Amino acid sequence: MEGGPVAVVTGAARGIGAATVHQLAGEGWRVVAIDICGDDPGLGYPLGAREQLRAVAEPHDGAVLDVVCDVRDAEQLCAAVELASDRFGRLDAAVAAAAVMTGGRPLWETTSADWQPMFDIGVHGMANLARAAIPLMLDRPAPRTGRFLGVASAAAHHGMWRLSGYNAAKHAVVGLITGLAHDLRGTGITATAVSPGSTRTALLTETARLYDLADADEFAKHQLLNRILEPEEVANVITWLCRPETAVLTGSVVHADGGFQR
Repeated sequence: MEGGPVAVVTGAARGIGAATVHQLAGEGWRVVAIDICGDDPGLGYPLGAREQLRAVAEPHDGAVLDVVCDVRDAEQLCAAVELASDRFGRLDAAVAAAAVMTGGRPLWETTSADWQPMFDIGVHGMANLARAAIPLMLDRPAPRTGRFLGVASAAAHHGMWRLSGYNAAKHAVVGLITGLAHDLRGTGITATAVSPGSTRTALLTETARLYDLADADEFAKHQLLNRILEPEEVANVITWLCRPETAVLTGSVVHADGGFQR
């Protein structure tokens, strides 16, 4: 199938993932949009729904495939990623945006089970995406380009009260991306992390609930922009990083955080 470049995006039913799908498709990309579309009993809030993922794909006239998939299931994720090659003939970029939030207690009052969803989805799921997507990019003849983007967080760089697990998971994302960039040395494929600040998503709403805040907009005081970021603003950065001309940023973290200050 002839057309523009091709991307895979996880966590695509809503938030930064959904905004990234819309932005990429609007710039002529074809996208496989992936989300679990089901709730997790280990979390205190609902995840993206099937109808939300379908609504992300519908406006784009076949340029976006919506695929229900759990990033924790490596075999299932490989099959979903291979749709990019099967349906669109190639893969140019993979964006790992799937993540969840747990927390609200000091570290010594938490258990491994409290932390597990953040690592299983946000870290192991990202590694699963790399294992699935990068071989497809490497299959293309040299000289090649390819982009792997991992969504980290300002929490990867600043301590957060009663969110030590989230801090740790997002630190792990940065470590994964910087290590992956070294593994990709000389291939033409790059790996870059994006660290958003407080962005208007379901994850931020859950953070406000954990902090007993009446309104997530109270987090705005931590950002120099003095407001909450919109998912589309972060998606603009991610979409730009998917372009071939951003190769110099491999192994880097782009702080799309509105000037986050703790």
